[in-house]
Amino acid sequence: MNSTTNTYLGHEMKRIRKEAGLTQEDFALRSGLGLHFIRDLEQGKGSLRLDKVNRAFNFFGYTLTPEHIKK
Repeated sequence: MNSTTNTYLGHEMKRIRKEAGLTQEDFALRSGLGLHFIRDLEQGKGSLRLDKVNRAFNFFGYTLTPEHIKK
């Protein structure tokens, strides 16, 4: 993924998480993902495992596709 994609996914994840009324800590606990990973994802870091990115979005019912995120 390139930096534009990472930034976009990070912003979307933050928006989705906040709409669900979860803090990063709550999200990490409920999803089983690490807090450090959640923070890196929302900051658009480039070295994230795609399977974990998918798992984060799937937690909220979203699926990542090559074009965009679909619910």
